[in-house]
Amino acid sequence: MDTGLFRELARTVAALAEVQGLRSFALPYPGLAQRALDRTVLHCLDIGETPPKSLPELWEWCRARPSDDPLFAVPASLLAPGTTLVHPVGRMPTRSCLELASYGPDGGVAAHAGALLADLEARCGTGERYRRCRRFLARHPVVHQQDRFGPGWSKAVWSQVKDLYGPLPESLLVDGVFLRCPVCGLPALPRERDQPVSGPPATEDGLWCEGEECPRDDAPELIRDPEQAWILRSPLRMFLALPHRTEEAAREALDRAGIGHEALPAPLCAYRLTDTGPSTGSDTVDIQVYDRLQPALLAAHLTDGAMPADRILVVVPQALAGRDGYRETFVDSLPAPLRDRLVLTTPADLVPDLGQVRGEKENDA
Repeated sequence: MDTGLFRELARTVAALAEVQGLRSFALPYPGLAQRALDRTVLHCLDIGETPPKSLPELWEWCRARPSDDPLFAVPASLLAPGTTLVHPVGRMPTRSCLELASYGPDGGVAAHAGALLADLEARCGTGERYRRCRRFLARHPVVHQQDRFGPGWSKAVWSQVKDLYGPLPESLLVDGVFLRCPVCGLPALPRERDQPVSGPPATEDGLWCEGEECPRDDAPELIRDPEQAWILRSPLRMFLALPHRTEEAAREALDRAGIGHEALPAPLCAYRLTDTGPSTGSDTVDIQVYDRLQPALLAAHLTDGAMPADRILVVVPQALAGRDGYRETFVDSLPAPLRDRLVLTTPADLVPDLGQVRGEKENDA
């Protein structure tokens, strides 16, 4: 099993997708891509497989060959069978690709998102200013020039965050029009690039968005003058903007229950209950929010990092937690000592699960 090769390809795909228009497909290839291609060729020769002849062909392999293909043989205990690195419709990195590209001690793409936020926090100077900027980023993965004339626009916030945005890449345009998912606000593309972008809502099979899991009740929003829009950098779109709805739902659940909490600087979406910790004579309890498709990789991420609290409630969307095997895979992927300290939950179950955690502590006392 060559899981390392599949992870290297994931990081290559993630890096190449950051290059506007994928111009890196032209020779000479970037060093990262050339090394991944060379390693894939050598692996194919070792196992008697016809190797890819070029980087574009390798990109198509990442689009068509899943993790459980005999070429990669990634175990189902790490990635769900059928996982590809490039989305067959979007032709961009899948969410699973970016999650795998974040797997490992250095944190990869997710760590890059955290570093961008850490730099922003340092530049903001005050906690309140940083929280306003972070909230803006989470709510605005795409910004149009007209937004600057709308209610609630802050020149001060925009001046702090604008360097985290860039022009809309040509690879995300259809006939000069940019499509935005009405649910997650992230980029969208139709299955057929030449199909009309107006008209009735696209079906689930006919439209791709970076969120991948969004319902298709409404038609995509259109930005017909994409030169007047800016898009948030990919790591922040995936690891800050995407889980934002779940984060907001978790905070609202705590507020309704009157449970005090304060934001933590790291990881990306984390809070500490204010009535816990040494000063209160109780264990510290943190809330961390994620929107990750691969539960084993989520467990690995939490295992690799230092445990900042005695207990952590890991909040994920209900749609993910309710999938067959998601909870079981998450728990099974944790080291035994952490299984009692990490509790997988959802915004709806957060307060009841928190009450159960506290009840267990009282019973132990």
